[in-house]
Amino acid sequence: MNCLLCHSPYNPITSWRQLILLEDPDVLCPRCRGSFKLIDGRLCEMCGRPLEEAKPSLCADCLRWQEDEQWGRVLVKNRSVYLYNDWMKDVVALWKFRGDYVIVEAFRRPFSQAFRRHFGRDWHIVPIPLSPERLYERGFNQAEALARLLPFPYFPWLSRKHSEKQSKKSRRERMETDNPFFLSGHPPIDGKRIVLIDDIYTTGITVRHAALVLLEAGAAEVGALTLIRA
Repeated sequence: MNCLLCHSPYNPITSWRQLILLEDPDVLCPRCRGSFKLIDGRLCEMCGRPLEEAKPSLCADCLRWQEDEQWGRVLVKNRSVYLYNDWMKDVVALWKFRGDYVIVEAFRRPFSQAFRRHFGRDWHIVPIPLSPERLYERGFNQAEALARLLPFPYFPWLSRKHSEKQSKKSRRERMETDNPFFLSGHPPIDGKRIVLIDDIYTTGITVRHAALVLLEAGAAEVGALTLIRA
């Protein structure tokens, strides 16, 4: 079998557990898999950023969010799987910006495990949408690709207006951006717990904008599961 990223041949069976439980083999070789940095240890209760032991339960960014009347209570929590190290930046560039869609399979097991650990079947999965223009340009929606990895259906309850890429904006510009999201039709949101799916959590403004639209439509609470914590 060849590694999905480096294309080197390797033996995908690494344990008796895989043979006995008939688990799907890893699509990455051990070297590539080991280059990702999983998030663990003590985390910010709100955004999932790793914290030092002496720090309070919220990071400095989330303490500022809590002080804001509009945004303080919009998001219940975000949880992410990986840190945005140099290796992950290269993988994201290959997957997201160069259109190598199949790379998403490398994240199936850890992303599903994170969903089960932090959310679960009583949460309704809603991927962050792209604008039609961005979707045409990129060829696929990376958030929807991640949602498809999960063992439950997802719901396209949000749409998005076209705007400049978030990656090209400064932090201040991101924070001052108008809300680009709106409901797709009249989805049955009232009273539901919703988990937003996206690839990267940076400032948190994207998922908060989306969460605000869903809460105003009657959602009970909104969280987020992202692949990467920048």
